[in-house]
Amino acid sequence: MSRFRVTAAVLLASLATSAVPDLALAAESSISLDSPEAINAAVDQAANRGIEFLKNRGQGANGAFSPETGVAITSICVRAILDHHPGDVNSPSVKKAIDFITERVKPDGGIYGEGSKHRNYETSVAIGALVKANKDDRFDSELKRAEAFLKDIQWDEGEGIDASDPAYGGAGYGSHSRPDLSNTTFMLDALKDLGNEADDEAVQKALRFISRTQNLVGHGNDTEHADKINDGGFYYTPAAGGQSKVVVPEGDDGGGLRSYGSMTYAGLKSMIYAGLTSDDPRVAAAMDFIQKNYSLADNPGMGKSGLYYYYHTFAKALDAAEIRVLTDAKGVNHNWKRELTATLLAAQQEDGSWVNSGSTRWMEGDRNLVTAYALLALKYCRE
Repeated sequence: MSRFRVTAAVLLASLATSAVPDLALAAESSISLDSPEAINAAVDQAANRGIEFLKNRGQGANGAFSPETGVAITSICVRAILDHHPGDVNSPSVKKAIDFITERVKPDGGIYGEGSKHRNYETSVAIGALVKANKDDRFDSELKRAEAFLKDIQWDEGEGIDASDPAYGGAGYGSHSRPDLSNTTFMLDALKDLGNEADDEAVQKALRFISRTQNLVGHGNDTEHADKINDGGFYYTPAAGGQSKVVVPEGDDGGGLRSYGSMTYAGLKSMIYAGLTSDDPRVAAAMDFIQKNYSLADNPGMGKSGLYYYYHTFAKALDAAEIRVLTDAKGVNHNWKRELTATLLAAQQEDGSWVNSGSTRWMEGDRNLVTAYALLALKYCRE
């Protein structure tokens, strides 16, 4: 059994000792979060309001959500709706959205808008929507071709590089620019949705890239950045010289690529999908970073930037790791499901939507996208 599992007794004890300010927020709003039944009821109520917003105010006449992103946000919204309301697969709103997606299946098997520079991202999230909507195997052909497309554009020998290259195994936006961890984790989500196991060749190639995005010397990161930070967290990409999205304070000339929250949870989730277990040094180091930087107030290292992407990735990673209670570096136990539920309930707008009020970076001023992220995160909060 994974050491990430905890018993019900430990869970109840942790709630008694945890410092959970967000639960107080929920209490002030007369929302009970003191039992699994109450948590699930609160999640259902918030999800219903968010879905009503998407259907009634977020969706255009052509079925799309924020169509300027190609099929990306439409696909994420469809997945979010069906995660909570699987029976909506035949509803008029979801059917129109699915039609918008499938009309953009390209001859190469990718699913993306005309002239897109984000082919991997769009195709990956479109797969997530179509897998969820694939009743009676109606989208089997499209999904099989989309899978082949993703594997074809993965950075490997087909791009003229070998396993020694820092770009090897990664996925980029699909416009021949360097790969990054965010796109790679979207690809892995899609491959997992399609049934690819940890021993799949593309998944194992991706693990090479993922290991090189971790600030951990001696365990797969053979780049010049490996030992400069060495905190177990993850950064954006080791390719093309390497990049982190963390802004380095003025006068800090220590070098290295700074770790941050959303990429660390993305890295943890991806390593688990690739078959690593809790006793692997890479997983242990990622968990150490997470314990030292546990937060729902911000995206550690990034402040409010990408906050709802972070919430979704945070929840999906901890669920994949089978963690119910997370003990931080100060010894405080966190029932993250309840804390995240309370955080999202407190942030939900009167119209049922969510929006990142602290930063519009990475499109988090778009209520459709942010509402979908919140819904996807809430799925993992049920007990």
